[in-house]
Amino acid sequence: MIFISLIKFRKKAKDVVEVGNKVMQNLPSGVKIIGTYWTLGRFNSVWIYEAPSEKEAIKVGVAVGDVAQTQTLVAIPRDEALKLL
Repeated sequence: MIFISLIKFRKKAKDVVEVGNKVMQNLPSGVKIIGTYWTLGRFNSVWIYEAPSEKEAIKVGVAVGDVAQTQTLVAIPRDEALKLL
C-alpha cells in the first residue's frame, strides 16, 4: 500500500529534521520511503512511502508526533481507482 503523509512542523525545522532522520533510520517493519519533499503552503513536508498495512503506516506518524502533526492519505493507483467506477 502507498501512503502520503502531509507534515506540519510543531517545532523548529532543525528539531524536526533530527527526529525525521531517526525515524527514517528505524522504519517500522516493511515500510519503505519512496520520497520526501519540503513544500510551500499549509504543510511543510510530504513523505511518500510504502507500508504493508495501515497499522505499520500509523507507526510512522506516531514516531514524529512530538515535533510534527501529520495527516496521512492512502494512495490508490489511478488504474485501480478507475476499475471501481
